[in-house]
Formats: sequence, structure tokens, C-alpha cells
Amino acid sequence: MIASLRKKFILTSAVSICVVFTGIFLLLVYFSNRQLDRTMDTLTDAISFNDGVFPDFEPGDPDKPSRPFPFDDIITEETRFSTRFFTVWMDAQGRITRVNINSVSSISEEQVEDYAAAALAEQTPRGWVSDYRYRVVETDSGSTLVFVNGSMNRSMSGRLLLTAFLVLLGSACLILALTVVISKRAVRPVAESYEKQKQFITDANHELKTPLTLILSNLDIVESEMGKNEWLDDIRSESERMGLLINQMVTLCRMDESDAPLALADVDLSAVVGDTVSEFESLAADRGKVLAAGIAPGIHCRGDEALLRRLTAILLDNAVKYCDAGGEIRVELRCRHHPVLTVENSYAAVDELELERLFDRFYRADKARTFTGSFGIGLSIAQSIAKKHRGTLTAYKKEGVIGFRAELKER
Repeated sequence: MIASLRKKFILTSAVSICVVFTGIFLLLVYFSNRQLDRTMDTLTDAISFNDGVFPDFEPGDPDKPSRPFPFDDIITEETRFSTRFFTVWMDAQGRITRVNINSVSSISEEQVEDYAAAALAEQTPRGWVSDYRYRVVETDSGSTLVFVNGSMNRSMSGRLLLTAFLVLLGSACLILALTVVISKRAVRPVAESYEKQKQFITDANHELKTPLTLILSNLDIVESEMGKNEWLDDIRSESERMGLLINQMVTLCRMDESDAPLALADVDLSAVVGDTVSEFESLAADRGKVLAAGIAPGIHCRGDEALLRRLTAILLDNAVKYCDAGGEIRVELRCRHHPVLTVENSYAAVDELELERLFDRFYRADKARTFTGSFGIGLSIAQSIAKKHRGTLTAYKKEGVIGFRAELKER
């Protein structure tokens, strides 16, 4: 159990780290792209406001066109020499009237038409065509398209993002490694508490069994001398009930504390379930309930036969106890990807059940806790058996029916 808790702690930490660091990286990508677009838009704005050519650098010029974002440190005296751009002028009919490719060497006049057509096809005033950021400005005579090369800016942004990714990945691995190291210390208080709980149950078992044995022995002596009566019968009944409870608690504790693998063998699950159903048929009939079974033949699994018999018996015993008078109990065993055992019984008050609590130890749906031979431990034991076989045991309900589904994955 402690090893499982430690694994869950590490897994939860790993998922949390991945989610947080992925979120940080995505934010970096978003803001990096936004900043790149704003930087390039500043250049396209400066050129478009200056009739398609790069303006002269005039720091502090009050007549300098305003820009949507304050990037005053972007345009310097050297910016005009490092900026590669071309401009396309078009008339109202969408025909190219002239172009300016003096500041770019990798674009020919024939390619200008392709870039202009691609930009107009986007139907947005700003955007990207290949490595060029463009802006479309409508004029009285048509439109002006400014294209500024952003390959260097994109390359720098990509390298920064790659560096950030590697730093975040390294940090995540380091944090995860530290989490693995400290996980043992983190679960130590739980482990100590759990060990004390197990020791308490073991000690209580020894301490309670001795007086119980003495009580039952003395009861036999008293009955041999005085004969049976209702008071002695009550004492025996309650003593036997307490002995049964102690045995179930010890069984559950041992199943929880045992991390040793099961002694697996090939088990004819169809035969196991069939035998157990046969054992409960007379009990169900005596209580006026119908027990029906649909067991597919030849279903095998790897497991502990004794534990699998106990799992089936617990589910059937629970169904017989809580099935409505004159109701029906249905047992089915099928094999899809794994063997699946379902046990259903009619239960009129099914809507009042708290399914999520049925496997809690000592939980009883009967709020008055009237003793019916059950202590509320059986389903916990059944669930532990399913987990031992790498399977699951779940409860479900439908109209007037409560059911349990055991899926066994150890094959």
C-alpha cells in the first residue's frame, strides 16, 4: 500500500510539473509571437506611413507617426540598412502599377505578383507570407502593400524558444528526480501511521482471541451443567460474531500489508464461479430468492484459486443478504479482453445507496446497523482480491437493481 501511495505521489507530481511547465512554454510561445508581430508591424507602419520607403531617422520628432505599440528602441540610425523590404502599389482594379525592390535582393519582379496575390487572398490588413510580414494600406488611388523580411527575427525568436524549452525540460527532469528522492520521506508519516494501525490490529487479534476462547470454553462447561437457555445462546452468538469480525479484520489487514506477488496458476474461472453458484442456490431458495447464472464455459485466468472463490462467494453472499424478498439474483461470467464477472440483485431502495461508499470498511447501507451477518468488511476484502489480480471491482445501479462488476486482468 505504501509503495502504491508513493507511486501515486510521484505520478501526481510528474503530471503537475508537466502541466505547469507546458503552460509556461505555451505562454512563452504566445508572447514571443506577439512581440515578433508587433516588432514587424512597427517596421511596416513606418514604411507605409512614408509612402512605401524607409523614413529618415529623426529621434524625438513630434511629427513622427504614432504606432499602436511603443517600440521606440526598434528604429535606430542603422535600422534602414538592416531592414529588407519591398513595396507594391496597386490601382483600384487590383493591378500592380509599380514596385520598389531596391532594399531586397532575393525577390524578383515576377515574384512580387505572387506575394501580392497571396497577401490580398488573406483578406486581412496584416499577416505573414512566407518570411515576410505585410501590411495593406488602402489609398485614394488603390492600395499599397509593404512587405518586410522577418526571417532573422523569426530565427532569433525560434532559438530563444528552443533555449527556453531545453531549460524548462531540464528543470522538469531535475524537479522530478528530486521528487522521486524525497517521495520516501514525504510518505514516511503515512507509512508509520499505517504500520502502527497494522500492529494494533495484530495485537488486538491476539489480545481478543484469548478471552474469546476462554469465554466459549467456559460457556461449554456452563451449558453442560445447566443446560442451554436463551441467555447462554445470546452469549455464544455474540462471542462467535466477535470472533468472525476479528478474523475478517485480520484477513483484510494481511491482504493490505502483503506486497508479495500471488502464487499464480491457471484457474478455470468458469468452474470456480459455477461451483460457488451451486453452493448458494439452496441458501437463496431458502430465503425465497431466485438465483440465475449465465456462465460462459472455458474461461481461464491466472490467479489464486482460493482467493477467486472467496471473491465470488463474497459477492454472492452480499447479493443474497440484500436482495429484495422474492427478488432475483443474476450472475454472469463473460470474457471480452479480460474475464468479467457481474453479480446483480433486485433492490428497491437502490436510489438511496451511496455507491462510492460501498467499499468503505464497516460501511453499512442499513443506517440502523441491524446485524444481518455482515460487518461491512466483505466488499473491502473482495476489492482487495480484485486488486491483487491487477483488476477492478466496481458497483453500479440501474432501475431497481444493484450490481457489482469484477474485471480480472491477471492472465
